[in-house]
Amino acid sequence: MDNILIKEVKTNSIAEEAGIEPGDILISINGYPAHDIIEYKYLITDEELLLEIKKDNGEYWDIEIEKDYDEDLGLIFESAIIDKARGCHNKCIFCFIDQLPTGLRKTLYFKDDDTRLSFLQGNYVTLTNITDEEIERIIKYRIHPINISVHTSNPDLRKRMLNNKRADRIMEIISKFADAQLTMNTQIVLCPEINDGAELERTLKDLSQYHPWIKSITIVPVGISKHRQYLYPLREFTKEEAIYVINQISDFQEKMLKTYDTRFVFPGDEFFIKAGIDFPDFNYYEGFGQLENGVGMVTLFAQQFNHSINERNDQPLEKRFSIVTGQLIFPYMKELIQKISQKWNQIQINVFPIENQFFGEKITVSGLITGQDIVEQLKDKQLGEFVLMPQSMLKAEENIFLDDYTLDRVAQELKVPVYPIEVNGEELIKKVFE
Repeated sequence: MDNILIKEVKTNSIAEEAGIEPGDILISINGYPAHDIIEYKYLITDEELLLEIKKDNGEYWDIEIEKDYDEDLGLIFESAIIDKARGCHNKCIFCFIDQLPTGLRKTLYFKDDDTRLSFLQGNYVTLTNITDEEIERIIKYRIHPINISVHTSNPDLRKRMLNNKRADRIMEIISKFADAQLTMNTQIVLCPEINDGAELERTLKDLSQYHPWIKSITIVPVGISKHRQYLYPLREFTKEEAIYVINQISDFQEKMLKTYDTRFVFPGDEFFIKAGIDFPDFNYYEGFGQLENGVGMVTLFAQQFNHSINERNDQPLEKRFSIVTGQLIFPYMKELIQKISQKWNQIQINVFPIENQFFGEKITVSGLITGQDIVEQLKDKQLGEFVLMPQSMLKAEENIFLDDYTLDRVAQELKVPVYPIEVNGEELIKKVFE
């Protein structure tokens, strides 16, 4: 793709110094057009560049640039991947997007499955729509890490789970990436009586053969909303099944620790909560590389919180406010908040667990709570001076909930300011002192 519109130029960047401006068009780099972000990233690695730019007034500029090998130009394009995002060709039996109610904004129904977004934003992709040419291009340009939704290494089962006849190539593709020494992270959405038990054991063994190029496996339980009419019959894990999964993973972790000095596979926090088992300690998570998948969030938050509260020996001003959270995390959040009141009795905090009426009571994570559920369940409560909520409830870089309620609307209906904060224990303690 040529004629790439430049949306923004970073302040004090190479591009700004060269006179490139928003609205300019990038034609080529060293004579080559950048068809997508992969080619762009590859082309700008040269230390000497010749950029052909079309200015807003129609003039064509040839701009010579000398830079370090890994130095970015500072250009931001209309689309993060330059090209259009590639949609998903699967019909996964566990797909959460298929469980969305009607009437939401159109972007929520788009299923991306684009390796370029995996590289840029950490998205997990199934690789069912990737061509041999694209595989070779990723290897040639050394685009990694690649985050892969595996779910099962059994080719026949994977075709059934993803409802895609091309889904059986996954281990072949992983093998090619490993041979090229490209790093990967993998994910398994675990479904009771489908890819658990012996099938999970098989998948773990198959993936572990590619360590260290596969750096980790994350296992998360399937999410079930109330909007599953006419979809594949799935259910949640029982407490006993969750205990079995954790024990199965623990046994495999022990083998990996002895052989490779890494646990390699990590269960999502929901499994520990469902099983009623205490969370592992800080060192268990080996750097918390899978936080975006809900792995280790509770342990890290508690560690940040406890460290921050112990470090503060000054006294905050008198304050009364509320915190909203999902039902999954509520008992742990309530226990932590009690420590604040015990140390500083001038601080009063109410913690409100929000039941997910929008998606159904089986959805208990904070990130899927809607604005209307918050308003409906808090409108008659004594909330204090303000309300805190996790930033994860909002669309990235926008103050809007999944149901299109804005942050301002929620604040207006609750009649108190509502402030989103990062899911970080240190940030919470800072709010106590503001």
